[in-house]
Amino acid sequence: DPDSGDNGLLLYSLANNQKNVFDIDENTGQIFTVSVAGKTGTFYLEVQAADQGTRTLTARTTVNVTIHSSSSNNIVVVVLSQIINVVERNIAEVKRVLENKLAWNVYIVDVYSNEFERKARSSTDVTYVKIIAFDEANQEVSAEDVKRKLREQKSNIEIELEEIFSTPITAAIEEAPADSATPELIATIVLSVLLACTLVAFLVYVLFTLKRKRQQYLVKQQAEITEGIDNPCATDKSGSLNSLKKLEHTNN
Repeated sequence: DPDSGDNGLLLYSLANNQKNVFDIDENTGQIFTVSVAGKTGTFYLEVQAADQGTRTLTARTTVNVTIHSSSSNNIVVVVLSQIINVVERNIAEVKRVLENKLAWNVYIVDVYSNEFERKARSSTDVTYVKIIAFDEANQEVSAEDVKRKLREQKSNIEIELEEIFSTPITAAIEEAPADSATPELIATIVLSVLLACTLVAFLVYVLFTLKRKRQQYLVKQQAEITEGIDNPCATDKSGSLNSLKKLEHTNN
């Protein structure tokens, strides 16, 4: 717009409101991705430019953005200590800092936080930025090389990010989490635990039964001994009565 003053001050916006996927810098008109994870195909963005004069004049154009699916193993996740809505508003500057310090072209794959934060976009102070770096030949740079360069330039990146966000920022690398247990492994563990519990219960039952039988046997033996002392005739089935009669005859 060749006008001067407010009549020449242009502000850009996305007329079809796709800010969940794309956003635009209202001052420069630069379009950037917010989150394209899991999305493929062509998106038609209607971009509007409006001056700030008394009678606002506008113009629109359509920008076609094609997203290709990617199975890249070279995605690196950078963790920024800042809320996601602030990072999204400054993602173009974050991209510029990363490209400047890494000396590679950087593609922002996704910007995200946790599930709760998606419902309240300012509730967390940690944002994850997925990136892929490309060299001068437009070839993907390996994830290990990107991580190495990020570690080397960590302090420089944080200094420049602090200027952008006007607050100290830490930029860390998210390490890949350990693989979660598969359903088959979980089922095996559960069955093993149940089998072990069953075996322990069986052993306890056997030991309890043996102990009870032993106690019953000892009680029976004690009863027989006691009965034999009180009534020797009853306990001596093979001839205790004859012995008693002989004892009486001798006394007579």
